[in-house]
Amino acid sequence: MTTPTEQPHWLDKEELETWFALVGVLARLPGALDRQLQRDAGISHFEYQVMAALSETPERTMRMSRLAMIADGSLSRLSQVVTRLEKRGWVCRTPDPTDGRYTLATLTDDGWDKLVATAPGHVAEVRRLVFDPMTKAQCRQLRDIGRRITTTIDPDDSCLR
Repeated sequence: MTTPTEQPHWLDKEELETWFALVGVLARLPGALDRQLQRDAGISHFEYQVMAALSETPERTMRMSRLAMIADGSLSRLSQVVTRLEKRGWVCRTPDPTDGRYTLATLTDDGWDKLVATAPGHVAEVRRLVFDPMTKAQCRQLRDIGRRITTTIDPDDSCLR
């Protein structure tokens, strides 16, 4: 942080070009993934992330508070999304039997089937947009860069494990 009398440490030309490239990816990639999922599967990228996160857990069940953290959404946004997924029969909510203050979200068998049917198209789009334009070395560099930035933002991020 600079004081009122200090000049900011401005980005140089190369840093500015890098920053704009990153901002472009951050701004455009979520929309591109969302369009593909909406077009091909009738779900949003956030809905897909929620279902995919549940699919990776034992018994496809997780506390809503934890799921909100993993999906990087507020608990109220997650609750709205889970309500939509419940109406489609893909997720159900139940009180946590170990602590009634919490609610569990569970990916149903129909939700699992929807995720299995949706995943190939989503993976193909991720491959097309992200991995195909890069070399293997660039993919490793991107992974390492992403980990460094994420660690700086949140050293305890569970995605890094």
